[in-house]
Amino acid sequence: MAGKEALTRANKAKQDEFYTQLPDVEDELRHYHTQFRDKVVFCNCDDPYESAFFKYFAMNFNHLRLKKLLTTSYAGSPISGQQLPLFHPDEEPKPAYQVEITEVSDLNADGAIDLLDVEQLLKSNGSVVTRLKGDGDFRSPESVALLEASDIVVTNPPFSLFRDYVGQLLGRGKQFLILGNLNAITYKEIYPLIKGGQIWLGHQTGGEKWFRVPSSYVHTTDKSKIKVEDGVRYLAMKNMAWFTNLDTTKRHETLTLYKRYAPEEYPRYDNCNAIEVGTYMDIPLDYEGVMGVPITFLDKYNPDQFEILRFRKGDDGKDLSINGKSLYFRVLIRARS
Repeated sequence: MAGKEALTRANKAKQDEFYTQLPDVEDELRHYHTQFRDKVVFCNCDDPYESAFFKYFAMNFNHLRLKKLLTTSYAGSPISGQQLPLFHPDEEPKPAYQVEITEVSDLNADGAIDLLDVEQLLKSNGSVVTRLKGDGDFRSPESVALLEASDIVVTNPPFSLFRDYVGQLLGRGKQFLILGNLNAITYKEIYPLIKGGQIWLGHQTGGEKWFRVPSSYVHTTDKSKIKVEDGVRYLAMKNMAWFTNLDTTKRHETLTLYKRYAPEEYPRYDNCNAIEVGTYMDIPLDYEGVMGVPITFLDKYNPDQFEILRFRKGDDGKDLSINGKSLYFRVLIRARS
């Protein structure tokens, strides 16, 4: 049974293995520098040679004043070890391993982040590479033990397991910064956490991001955008967002409102005493009642300015509607006085 479960996980990994690009990591992480000082950072869905998260933290270890950097790889990954394998390249299945870094000396002193830097770092006295007994899955006992020993988790988890992943982090009281799809807000396990102030969006929200994927990756739709550069396959994904419980300056910025309420411009819902606001930019500055806004509002959400009341449903427990037509996921909010 254990072998069958491992095979199932490995097969799922082939369609769930998305490697974030370094510029996207840098664009987001630059907003949190002071929060990593003296912290143990865990990248638990990464491979050191392939992961932009590992490279970012390894090369900025001293600048961020990290206490320790932990990384685990996944044995079922179809990408792991392709560039610079830690173990024999022909070994199957590919082993999982953990990397622990407690010190980073000046490498090439050139400021470059490349595979030679990573290889040199992993061979230095400040790092320890250990082969795991299990497959490195974030739910495995070994990974959970490392999670318990960490302060902040930063990675992009398997998108199909986003709910489980977030539940594990919050269940153990961990701080985190993770990349996911913006539509994860609509999950029944996630939106109560946003309403309750346990999770919020990071700085870079929405838009399109390119992820490295296995060469065997199968197009999910005819609209999938794929490109190949230097033999490496990339997939474009829209509506990506960072989810975190690390405080951000953005979360405390007041949304500037300029429109005034006019009944003819804001239709009311059939099944809720609230008005429809089609975009957060049209939130009326002088309306004190309940308003329904798209989920994109959460990118501008300041809990000191607005209160989240409910998600999606009207007073009858059904989806919010206007003239009998249901609307896509809405957030019911009210301005704080």
